[in-house]
Amino acid sequence: MSKIEEKCKLKGVRLTDQRRLIAKVMGESLDHPDVDELHKRVSKVDGKVSIATVYRTVKLFEESGIVEKHDFKGGKARYEQSPDVHHDHLIDVNTGEIVEFVDQEIEKLQDKVAEKLGYKLVDHRLELYGTKIKKN
Repeated sequence: MSKIEEKCKLKGVRLTDQRRLIAKVMGESLDHPDVDELHKRVSKVDGKVSIATVYRTVKLFEESGIVEKHDFKGGKARYEQSPDVHHDHLIDVNTGEIVEFVDQEIEKLQDKVAEKLGYKLVDHRLELYGTKIKKN
């Protein structure tokens, strides 16, 4: 059983066969697929699953806190299973590659900035956009 399936069970989200397949495929994804890409992957296993079913299921998973939606610049909404541990994203503007990372210095700096402005940070999302440096 995938983590997404486990989270569905914990949150009381009923898993039909099609939802279970979508959860399995999402759970096996090592990237951040958009709905079209997810539908292609699901269709390889079961060609009867419609794009509308994938859209509805992803929306249900998102509303239930099982997956997170990312609206990275210049593209379609992308999804990943809700992480157990916080991480940030670096997006390659040329290839669309998404790199997940954690940097404790950045985390401390964000807390420091919030505190300096009179706030306690309760959540944040950091997206960095760049191009790969070519080594000679």
